[in-house]
Amino acid sequence: MMCLNVLLGMVGPWQVVIIVVLVLLLFGGKKIPELMKGLGQGMKEFKKATRDDDVGGNANPQKEIDSKSSE
Repeated sequence: MMCLNVLLGMVGPWQVVIIVVLVLLLFGGKKIPELMKGLGQGMKEFKKATRDDDVGGNANPQKEIDSKSSE
């Protein structure tokens, strides 16, 4: 975690501008929204899966049994 803080601390405004320009050159302006949409969906699925793991553990086993029997 400390290594991440050091790396993020070294990124200045000019480095951010250079990174943005490189991404635009590599992917083009039309691809960026598609990439961000895919990233957002991936994060949403990840959060949902971790939430389901937390809830599915020991929270309410009867609810899980009821949902399986209604299918």
